[in-house]
Amino acid sequence: MHAERDEGQTLNPTALVHEAYIRLVADEAVNWDGRSHFFAAAAEAMRRILVENARRRQSLKRGGQMSQRELADDDAIVHFDDVDELLDLDAAITKLAAVEPELAKLVELRYFAGLPVEETAQALGVSARTVKRNWAFARAWLGRELNQREKQ
Repeated sequence: MHAERDEGQTLNPTALVHEAYIRLVADEAVNWDGRSHFFAAAAEAMRRILVENARRRQSLKRGGQMSQRELADDDAIVHFDDVDELLDLDAAITKLAAVEPELAKLVELRYFAGLPVEETAQALGVSARTVKRNWAFARAWLGRELNQREKQ
């Protein structure tokens, strides 16, 4: 019972939110600890969906059975021309989570869920100033990590 889409295509925001919603409500045993817990779970679900979609796209051979359709720039929440770029970002976030789990959560909330600074601060239970400082650090860390991966 997944959102319908053409394999190999970028998920549009509606399909992404629908897929995330299905995953979030599938487990009836989840007791949300409030808004912060929900947003954290939603951001993680969206990240996983985008990465799974990217891996699926990467595994398909180009052409053949794939049907193409034009997408406007605003059809996708996260725009990646290169599937490898999304997979590299996921690997970098996973590496960041191993050393700084709170920063990885912040990246998921800001980048994948698209939360503004104030809502991210609320979801993480920190000040907006802390979010801004940590966001700058996380972006720099991820940029360095992605540049190192590019050189390999």
